[in-house]
Amino acid sequence: MTLFGRFWAAATLSSVGTAVTAVALPVLVVRDLQASAAGVGAVNAAQFLPYAALGLLAGVYADRWQRRRLLVWSSLGRAVSLGAVPVLWAAGRLEVWSLVLLLLAFGGFSVFGFAATQSLLPSLVARPDLVRANARLDASDAAARTLGPVVGGGLVGLLGAPVALAVDAVSYVADALINATLRVEETPRVPEVRSRLRREMAEGLRWTYTHPTLAPLALSTHVWFVAHAAGSTVLVVLALRGIGLSALVFGILLALGGLAGLAGAVVAPWGGRRLGTGRANATRRCVNRTCGALGAVLGGVAATEFGTGEALLAVAVLGGVSPAIVALTGVRAITAPATRSTS
Repeated sequence: MTLFGRFWAAATLSSVGTAVTAVALPVLVVRDLQASAAGVGAVNAAQFLPYAALGLLAGVYADRWQRRRLLVWSSLGRAVSLGAVPVLWAAGRLEVWSLVLLLLAFGGFSVFGFAATQSLLPSLVARPDLVRANARLDASDAAARTLGPVVGGGLVGLLGAPVALAVDAVSYVADALINATLRVEETPRVPEVRSRLRREMAEGLRWTYTHPTLAPLALSTHVWFVAHAAGSTVLVVLALRGIGLSALVFGILLALGGLAGLAGAVVAPWGGRRLGTGRANATRRCVNRTCGALGAVLGGVAATEFGTGEALLAVAVLGGVSPAIVALTGVRAITAPATRSTS
């Protein structure tokens, strides 16, 4: 199997586990722990805060360290932090505050893993093949987000949410083992003697927010994180507590958005070739946000005419539409160093 093939297999396996957690974690928080709406919000925030707090630091160390090794260790860290959840549950010691702490650790490892992945992919494929390789990753991720929640809902219904989370922890172990077999010739940047971490972080911040392409992407991503965290909190509480959906039905609800994402990943290479990475990404974001707003409006109409359950379905379907998933391709193409891979 090629280097990219192994990398792709590891990413797909991890995506399936993550999709299972997308169902298991809300069920664990809302039903098993009986958390309040504020508690659900704290759990959601714990998954996103590390990106804001550690993003620059992770970027600096991704330049200094070997990215493959960083990716492997971050996957193992995620496996340990997530695997601790079912262990604490079995011991009767799991509470909302301890879950928040574990998710903060999980998010921290995820930030470093994402920083390594972002630069490692261009080291595995030639730059002209980057759009196609990224589209394959996005297609498998979208397929996982379509199938994984249904599998997760079934696992939660049969074995319980903590056991389903253990499945995701195992997937990260497998991800680390597969990525450990990659042989990529890397030359980490050695900082100058007088180079300081704070200075490098400031340079990275200045470079990102003055770059004509990365600055709009970064700002729009910040807005998306806040809106997504708020929307996810409302959706989870409403679906699992307000309506009382089963874990399986909740998984199917999440899977609907994955179907649209899968279609978007399929057309991503065509969009990248026809429009270019920048224009294709701008088109994707405009259509995605428009569909999300349209889904919210039609969801309100559906809630009035048919009931809340149908409203949730409308929001899930229309809000999940994403016709061209090429954002990471552009970021990787801009930020990736020239690195030669060896088999």
